[in-house]
Amino acid sequence: MNTARKPELDLIEFDPLRTVPELFFQRVARDPAAICYTEFSDGQWVDFTWQEVALKVNRVRAALDRADMEPGDRVGVLLQNCVDWIAFDIAAMANGLITVPLYLLDGPANNCYILAHSGVRLCFTDTQDRWLSLVPECAGCSKLEKVWVQQAPAEPVHDEKFRIEVFGDVLSNDVVSEDDIRCSAKDIATIIHTSGTTGLPKGVMLSHRALLWNVDAVTKFIPPLTTDVFLSVLPLAHSFERTLGYYLPLASGARVAFSRSIKKLRDDIAVIRPTILIAVPRLYERIYEAVLKKVGSSPVNKSLTVATAAIGWRLFEAKHGRGDAPGLLTRALLWPLLKRIVATKIMMAFGGHLRVAVSGGAPLSQEVSHFLIGLGLPLIEGYGLTETAPVVTATTFEDNLPGSVGSALPGVELKTTEEGELLVRTPSLMLGYWDDPEKTEQAIDSDGWLRTGDIAEFHGGHVFIKSRLKEIIALSTGKKVAPTMVESRIEQEPLFEQAFVTGDGKPCLAAILVLNGQAWTALARELNVAHDEMNAPTVKKVLLSKIARSTQGLPGYTRVRAIHAVLEPWTTENSLLTPTLKTKRPAIERKFGGEIAALFAGLEAART
Repeated sequence: MNTARKPELDLIEFDPLRTVPELFFQRVARDPAAICYTEFSDGQWVDFTWQEVALKVNRVRAALDRADMEPGDRVGVLLQNCVDWIAFDIAAMANGLITVPLYLLDGPANNCYILAHSGVRLCFTDTQDRWLSLVPECAGCSKLEKVWVQQAPAEPVHDEKFRIEVFGDVLSNDVVSEDDIRCSAKDIATIIHTSGTTGLPKGVMLSHRALLWNVDAVTKFIPPLTTDVFLSVLPLAHSFERTLGYYLPLASGARVAFSRSIKKLRDDIAVIRPTILIAVPRLYERIYEAVLKKVGSSPVNKSLTVATAAIGWRLFEAKHGRGDAPGLLTRALLWPLLKRIVATKIMMAFGGHLRVAVSGGAPLSQEVSHFLIGLGLPLIEGYGLTETAPVVTATTFEDNLPGSVGSALPGVELKTTEEGELLVRTPSLMLGYWDDPEKTEQAIDSDGWLRTGDIAEFHGGHVFIKSRLKEIIALSTGKKVAPTMVESRIEQEPLFEQAFVTGDGKPCLAAILVLNGQAWTALARELNVAHDEMNAPTVKKVLLSKIARSTQGLPGYTRVRAIHAVLEPWTTENSLLTPTLKTKRPAIERKFGGEIAALFAGLEAART
């Protein structure tokens, strides 16, 4: 693998008239022979130069022309992160088309809704089998005519409605000149659909200018280097990955390596040795859990690891002026020793070159962030929405307060309503929701302020996101509870893999819990109960006591009074998580409606 280094700083400055394809071709012209992408193909890692990707882009442009795609048409992309994804996106935009990304992990019904809602005419996916799995749900896809598949099928299927073609076959030696750019900065570059936690996804229209303004604003916080290597883990359909893990490297000239999967992430990190990792909190939580599990079998190793993280955290806090540093003996002798024999070894799991780890997309547990930062992870957090392309706030290494999402990007304005809802005004604001002027008007007021739907507070120049406005539980006692606050505390207990708190209109809270299989097996053995008796009275008593310890310090009215435990996790496959791994609250309410009703009926009976 070519790992040659280039000059460290080579940002292409923001131009309000530039489009994404123009940024790409400007980067190609600056350093055509530099490695820009690395992907795993045919059993090995393969590098691509800017010049090689540009040739593919121009060949895809010619293929889109032969497919009779016209400016303004929508084209869908349903692929794993790869060079073809990038080439298709740039080619489509350069031809004046609008890219509509879809999630491989999303269900057929949801993906077909997006295809139909946005009026996609051509869809590019990985296999014929993938496409055939969507066909039963595609009755509403009236504008869809062509399907490109990345891999040639062993037995091609003829479809009378949709023309299926192999990607390699639609390409030829024909190219479109890179000077022939058919879009402008103000045009819609992409329609990214929201994850739909409480209803049908909305199609967010983002312009070239909005995307590239957001890229430029992010560079003011932590400038990316040409020597950086991004490991692309999140799907490119996710606005967080799209802007920070794709368009940002275009501006900086950095290299992007596409991870094969979450299961192979550890192996990929060892090979790629990234300098920048962009991920959602769940990834960092899994790393935290893996570290504790690895050292848990040895009381000595566990004590050393916990002590190292605690000392590292105290040093971090002292550096930021938020506490006293440990004593001289600890700083001069104990910490260097623990750092060498504990922290450095754990951090080597990240490849040894990591300089920035970004967490965004959802709140990160403070327990997890304190632990990983204490061990030396260069972790920063941010906040954003698809509607803002997406970054709104971020922390920096100079001003890093875990638990907050930092401060506003330069040029972004923030304020809250009387209800505490965060409002945002930003140059990277969406153009609106596709084909839905009513929802657009509800979201953006006449002065350009976007209603985020998030409850926020400002303290000392830092922004703290508390909950979703629509998810606030109003108890019959008049108290209001942010469920995610309680759920995140519960999930800090290793026994609980996932938690869902409910109680709207009730006098107290109840919870549905997904138990960690390994931890539950150990507890069941300890309590001498069968593996399927997770809801036995003796077990529930123990589970409630663990929840009480996890939520200690929260207001009394947030106490969980009744629980129902299950072993099957909530996933994208069973439609209880969105593709961005957020809980689909209405779906869980429906699935466990009977159990929830029984919990509150039991509480009512106990009171009477």
